[in-house]
Amino acid sequence: MRAIVYDRYGPPEVLESRLFPTPQPGPGEVLISVRAAALNPKDSLVRKGKFRRITGEKFPRRLGFDVAGVVHSLGPGVTGLRPGDEVFGMKNGWAGGTVAEEVCLELGELALKPKSTSFEDAAAVPLAALTALQALRDEAGLRKDQRVLIHGASGGVGVYAIQLAKLLGAQVTTTSSERNLELCRNLGAHETLDYAKQTGLEQEGRWDVFFDVFGNRSFGQVRRALTAKGTYVSTVPSLRIAVQHGLTRFFGKRARLVVVKSNRADLEQLAKWIDEGKLKPVVDRVVSFDEVAAAQAHIETKRARGKVVIRIP
Repeated sequence: MRAIVYDRYGPPEVLESRLFPTPQPGPGEVLISVRAAALNPKDSLVRKGKFRRITGEKFPRRLGFDVAGVVHSLGPGVTGLRPGDEVFGMKNGWAGGTVAEEVCLELGELALKPKSTSFEDAAAVPLAALTALQALRDEAGLRKDQRVLIHGASGGVGVYAIQLAKLLGAQVTTTSSERNLELCRNLGAHETLDYAKQTGLEQEGRWDVFFDVFGNRSFGQVRRALTAKGTYVSTVPSLRIAVQHGLTRFFGKRARLVVVKSNRADLEQLAKWIDEGKLKPVVDRVVSFDEVAAAQAHIETKRARGKVVIRIP
């Protein structure tokens, strides 16, 4: 089977397609025949070596964390799925490997695919939507009628954050480029700001939650604009946010880092909302298996509107 791999950290050009033996599912694992996989900024950061202290220097490394496909076979101890089931999910950890013709995932990293979506749309959901859900619901504790600002709302995580914040009953304001204001409005934002003209930080004490999807605002910059018990949530790991997370854990204005974790319960909730028409996958483009390097380069421009998906025949 084919998989996209790289033998050193570097630019998108290090990626290549290579043949590997078909993996065999171990205890608690499910072998998926992949129909679509999606790319995320996490893929690019790992490929560049930004987290090499965690990922190490062992190569080749495989690409991709999001997947949608068909169950091929089950490892020992797996129940609740059977060959032929259509599933979607996200591979936890740092190893990746979903941009391949077949891949093994843990049972708990998967759920049945939304019935109403294509494989391409389903693959666009897991990592980004799980990040948004866990950031807003779990880290920020977002509640009905609270005011949330989603900064950088037109990207992969942001397009789900808008919809999920609205589902949670919040008043949603977004920042994006001018060309994406209409997209944000169509996804449910009550107020849309062009970040070239307004940052959303002009007014003191305005936001119950500031979700920094774009990753270029610090807690220090945002703090003044938060309410007395407001929460800033970042998607970008750093020593600074880790320290702030600990220091502000129990009082006053809080800083949080969302570390996304794939789990069946959240995936099933997302699938339910999709099938009910309450949550819409947003796909910037669908490309072929042989266009992965160009697709990653496109993501790195930070101009993708939603997710970039790889169709795998």
